[in-house]
Amino acid sequence: MANAMSPDGRVRCRWAAGDSLLARYHDLEWGVPPGDDDAHFEALTLEIFQAGLSWRTVLYKREGFRRAFAGFSIPAVAAFTSDDVDRLLLDPSIVRHRAKIEATVHNARALLALQEEAGSFVDWLAGQPADPDAIHAALRPRLAFFGRTTCVSFLEAIGKIPPVHDPECWRAG
Repeated sequence: MANAMSPDGRVRCRWAAGDSLLARYHDLEWGVPPGDDDAHFEALTLEIFQAGLSWRTVLYKREGFRRAFAGFSIPAVAAFTSDDVDRLLLDPSIVRHRAKIEATVHNARALLALQEEAGSFVDWLAGQPADPDAIHAALRPRLAFFGRTTCVSFLEAIGKIPPVHDPECWRAG
C-alpha cells in the first residue's frame, strides 16, 4: 500500500501521514537523540504510556504529561509520593493508568541510581551496543513496564537503533 502524500508534499510513513502532530514528531524527533537525561526520560515514559494505545493519543496528551511529570525532571518525579500518584489518576490531561504512573515514578528512581553509577543515562546508553536484546537485558531488572517491544520502540525513538521507515518515506534509506 502506497503512503499518502501529505499536504506539504512529503511522503511519510503511514502512521504519520494525515496528522500534523504525528508528521512533526516523525520528521523532527523520531530517531533523533533527544539530548539530556530528562529528555530521554520523557521519551521512555511516552513509549511506556503508548503500550496498548495509539501513538496519536499519547502525543496529543504530551503537554499534559509534561505538566503532570514536572517537565520530566528525573529528581522531581523520583520524589513523587503515593499522593502524587492519586492526584495524577484524576488528571484528564494524561492517560490515567495507575500501573504506568507508578512505573514512571519507579523508573525515575531507577534512573537516579543509574546516574549515580554511570554519570548520566545518556552516557550509560552511549556505552551500550546498539543491540536491543542486550539493552533490554540490562535495563529490564531496573525499569518497570519495560518489555522488549517498548525497549525497541524507545531505542528507535532516541536514535540508538535506526527507526524502520516505510520504503516510500522521505526519511527512509
